[in-house]
Amino acid sequence: MSNEANLPGVEHRDVQYFGYYAMLQHQQNMLQDTVRTSTYQSAILLNKPKCFEGKTVMDVGAGSGILSFFAAQAGAKKVYAVEASGMAKKMKKLVDTAGKDGKNAFMKGKIEVINAKIEEPNLPIPKVDTIVSEPIGVLLFHERMLESYIYARDHYLKPGGALFPSKGNIYLAPFTDAMLWTETMGKARFWQQQSFYGIDLTCLYKDAREEMFGMPVVGHFDPRNLITTPTVCDAFPVDFSTVTLSELKDITMPYDWEADYTGLMHGIAGWFDLVFGPPPYTTNQETLGTTVELATGPMAERTHWQQVRFLFKEPLAVNATQRIHGWMRCIVNDTRSYTIFVEVTVGDSVPLSDPSKLDPTTFGDSSTSTHPLVRRGKWELHEQTYNYSYTPGQTVDHKPEYSCLYQTEARLDDVPDQHDLSLEAMRMMDQYEDFVN
Repeated sequence: MSNEANLPGVEHRDVQYFGYYAMLQHQQNMLQDTVRTSTYQSAILLNKPKCFEGKTVMDVGAGSGILSFFAAQAGAKKVYAVEASGMAKKMKKLVDTAGKDGKNAFMKGKIEVINAKIEEPNLPIPKVDTIVSEPIGVLLFHERMLESYIYARDHYLKPGGALFPSKGNIYLAPFTDAMLWTETMGKARFWQQQSFYGIDLTCLYKDAREEMFGMPVVGHFDPRNLITTPTVCDAFPVDFSTVTLSELKDITMPYDWEADYTGLMHGIAGWFDLVFGPPPYTTNQETLGTTVELATGPMAERTHWQQVRFLFKEPLAVNATQRIHGWMRCIVNDTRSYTIFVEVTVGDSVPLSDPSKLDPTTFGDSSTSTHPLVRRGKWELHEQTYNYSYTPGQTVDHKPEYSCLYQTEARLDDVPDQHDLSLEAMRMMDQYEDFVN
């Protein structure tokens, strides 16, 4: 773990960050994510009796105020909508007009808008029964809003209070995508030109390759490109009722997979699930509520979070049934995001390095990773590029070899293939337009 005193804060980025979320355009993008918005409403209304009806509620990073409005629909006695951006003034317009001409009468007198960062001292907010928030970014923790959510928990939630969401699960998986890798390499090869309008660019080729492959690729992708599909047992859990601010600033996620196919591993994909459940969170005691889940994986309905992929500069060959294992370490940076470090190897002949001892200045350089069975990489999670080449429903009669993935001979007669998506699922995914962050 890093020394917390040396980890960067986010204060200097707040002007740009909150300026972005003060725009109705960006709030609309999130509101129109049907999966996100409807799941939050369902989680709140289904847990009305225990967590919202007659309760005091805080909405952290309230944005447009949609979660505050849902809490009022669920019968909350009082909702404190905390929003640091200029969106607070626009939200207040909705709150102040509640009840006029019969509009939004359910929230009249129930919502107090507080235009401040939750970390500011002496806010006029008492301890609350329930905290709601949408503090989630790419790979769960991009933008570092989870830290504000946990701060609110530590300072404003009553003992035994409810958190919505209550837990996140991060999933990592090896993938193949020759087209994406070739497209990325093609961008770098532009700088190999020896006479671009009479100018030799080749001295910048290595820099371009490092830059292009150092950009996480955000977008939906074909789940049939996964070399193995992780289960809930493979997830890295983040329990919002217990995780500490220190733990959020330096996260190491080990992984250990068995390849379902022979093929080239072009990198590691990541996504997350959210869990909305009532307390208690620390015991097995039965609750009088309903647990709701939201999935953002490649086989789930589309969301604006999409998925993220980390491309290797050099693909790694794997054989079916072979072990693939390694780790991903995520350390906060000064751009409201994380620096991602990855090490992966196949088989058991090469020992992994200790992630706690990595040197951030040299990790991932070709000079530090020369073993043919090891790949290392470094990515800045905020330096994202986007890929929207996948359209669900195309090539329905898909076979693994179409993705250059090859089954063992013993599995060639298996029916159906585990990566085949049903036509019903394809049609459901087709209903969703591409979302842009």
